[in-house]
Amino acid sequence: MPPHIEELTGRRIARARKVRKLTQRELSDLSHVSYSTLTKVEQGAMPASPSVIGALARALSVPVTELTGQPYLEELRQDQLDGLIQPIREALNIYDLGPDPDVTPRPTQELEAHAEELCAGVRATDIKQVATVLPGLIHEATATAYMSPSDRHWRLLASTYRTAYDVTTKLGFYDLCTVALDRMDWAAQRASDPVLGGMRQYLRALAYLRASDYRTGKRLIGLGMSTLEQAEAGRVRDVVTGQLHLGAAVLAGRDRDRDSAEGYLGEARRIAERTGPAERVHWLSFGPTNVGAHRVSVLAELDLYPEAVQAAQEMAISNDWPPSRLAHHHAEVAWAQMWTGNTEASFKSLREARKLAPQQTRYHPIVRETYAGLESAKRRMPESFSNYGSWLGA
Repeated sequence: MPPHIEELTGRRIARARKVRKLTQRELSDLSHVSYSTLTKVEQGAMPASPSVIGALARALSVPVTELTGQPYLEELRQDQLDGLIQPIREALNIYDLGPDPDVTPRPTQELEAHAEELCAGVRATDIKQVATVLPGLIHEATATAYMSPSDRHWRLLASTYRTAYDVTTKLGFYDLCTVALDRMDWAAQRASDPVLGGMRQYLRALAYLRASDYRTGKRLIGLGMSTLEQAEAGRVRDVVTGQLHLGAAVLAGRDRDRDSAEGYLGEARRIAERTGPAERVHWLSFGPTNVGAHRVSVLAELDLYPEAVQAAQEMAISNDWPPSRLAHHHAEVAWAQMWTGNTEASFKSLREARKLAPQQTRYHPIVRETYAGLESAKRRMPESFSNYGSWLGA
């Protein structure tokens, strides 16, 4: 049986602390996490926020995933997703071998259409279907790029690597998503495409955000901005620039720098007013709605939970906003609602996230931490709450 969900993070933290032969007081001093918070998290009496988990991981010199328990292998096996990762890993590893004589790629136009279809599939949360066919597309795109080197073909290959990043990130294989980003950079350089280069730095910054290395994340945002200056002016460059500002805002929020976070949000808002909804430009979901969602995220990172809930209520969300992005937003709102004491609304948001993107939601660490927080109030929760916990693996 998998461990109780409330024990996942707390017990892992306690185990890692004892391996390092640290007392709770010593770890509190090293991590700058309050002693009260640390003891409550270890006891399962309080859910751990991403910033707390990150601070403790850095103090313990362990990966964040060691404390969150990712990837969630038991659930991946139940969903028959675990067997789809190794073929992606193998496809990423043949990048420098030249064309495979056993692979006959389809015409370029068909491959490009398939790559776009997979990008759309990730946003529609069809993760299993995308992961199933992605390795074959990577093999075909690799062969095409080598047999007929051109900017167009290298861009196609970079797109397949971007999708590999998306899939492995959503399933919690953060080591593999880093490999996918390195491959994306390798292809983007051969395509001489500064937009892809800038976007790759944005995705790298998110990886460092998850690792709680905010300083490096901020440097990557700056590097991405510089790279984009080489791109042709226009809507595409604006969209990627705006998304970089949103990434910088979340980094600043988690680093408790509210003034900088508000500044980045303001600049992203101004860019979004120019671009309008641009969800399909490099599939970044950029636009006024995404700026609003990031404002909610930043307020939650700053522990301003009532303000985050209020900002979410004031958002206008269009019907065609990508389900994957909307599900992620519901998960963040659920976290903020839990901390305001509105357990009923929080669980409703968790159910909405599951309805929109079941696979993505099941493997989202903030969903598990929110459920752990709600479990302490389960006497006030509906009967369906226990069913949700069984689905998560509690």
